[in-house]
Amino acid sequence: MRSVEDQLAIVVDAAPVPEPIRVGITDALGLMCAEEVAAAHPLPGFAQAAVDGYAVRAVDVGGEAPLGAQHVPPERSLPVVGEVAAGSQKPLRLQPKQAVRVATGAPLPTLADAVLPLQWSDRGRKRMTPTRPVRTGDFVRKAGDDIQPGDVAVRQGSVIGPAQIGLLAATGRDKVLVYPRPRVTVMSYGLELVDIERDPGLGQVFDVASYAVAAAAREAGAAVTRAGIINAEPRALKETVAHQASRSEMLIITGAVGGSGAEPMQEVLRELGDLDTTRVAMHPGSVQGFGLIGEERVPVFLLPSNTVSSLVIFETLVRPVIRMSLGKAVPTRRTVKARSLGRIESLPGRLGLVRGRLMRDADTGDYLVQGLGGAEGAPAHLLAGFAEANALVIVPVDVTEVRPGDLVDVEFLQQR
Repeated sequence: MRSVEDQLAIVVDAAPVPEPIRVGITDALGLMCAEEVAAAHPLPGFAQAAVDGYAVRAVDVGGEAPLGAQHVPPERSLPVVGEVAAGSQKPLRLQPKQAVRVATGAPLPTLADAVLPLQWSDRGRKRMTPTRPVRTGDFVRKAGDDIQPGDVAVRQGSVIGPAQIGLLAATGRDKVLVYPRPRVTVMSYGLELVDIERDPGLGQVFDVASYAVAAAAREAGAAVTRAGIINAEPRALKETVAHQASRSEMLIITGAVGGSGAEPMQEVLRELGDLDTTRVAMHPGSVQGFGLIGEERVPVFLLPSNTVSSLVIFETLVRPVIRMSLGKAVPTRRTVKARSLGRIESLPGRLGLVRGRLMRDADTGDYLVQGLGGAEGAPAHLLAGFAEANALVIVPVDVTEVRPGDLVDVEFLQQR
């Protein structure tokens, strides 16, 4: 029986890295940048008001004093000689002992070196009396404060988030070179399967696993196609798999391992490339397969028809491959130490991956976890329990029982 670590090393070594493509910045969220994006212009591009107020020379409103530390004598009022709105393209020149009314984002008049907020004045329209002083540079966004020309706005290898998209827009870029989402095709195999728009007959069941795994792959960041049930005679089956491989960076086939019914699918895959079906020292999801097919050596994962087992295998071995293909520096989910609230059982000689509900103690901040599978002999294959879980409890290979109060490693699942 192969260890989880050894199996993970095998599949990660085959992680696809799609060629970079250029996309619109609105489509780049969550993708890894494949180029250095340097700013051609300063940001902001001009000195501008940071608040609504009056553009002034600080020396004319008691600018020698610390910010807000004194009141300005009423006799130091200034004439208001103009008004500048945000977006104005009409330059104004400020003379000593004058003020110009400015809106937030408005360009600063020549010679002005500070903005006096409206609330620090009597709000006069023709003359303005300040009630507090400002210093040079107060409430002014200077040209290039954020980015100078030549500065790298978005670095190659960084994951593009909302701030990076904002910086790309600020530099005038509408497209950016990124590593695209890996194309993942999810299929299901099994003579007993019917799709959800049909009523299952005697001996038939809904195809559940491919829907769940396709959703998990999409949540991991892949561009997912769910091809559905692909039962067919061997020649047509081979053509279908080969076609899907030609348009994907990765294939996932549920129902393709476990029992003699999966053998026709495995025979087809062996004709298309290399396939290894094995037992991995984990529970649930021990029985699984992995291979490389076609001229492009496309990775293919074989998962069981049981949905819980498929999802656990996906979390442990498939999701890291997708995350690596996206360029994530840490392809695995966050793991924390938590104190078990109940007894959890695990099979000897296998890494236990038990669904659980992770909580936090309001007083101490410590993590607590309640096992939802493996607790007092609870079955591990039930999907309803997985739907209630927000974490996986990781029980080491040499541990068969976690007792209440024991510390365990817990892996976060997707946030809810």
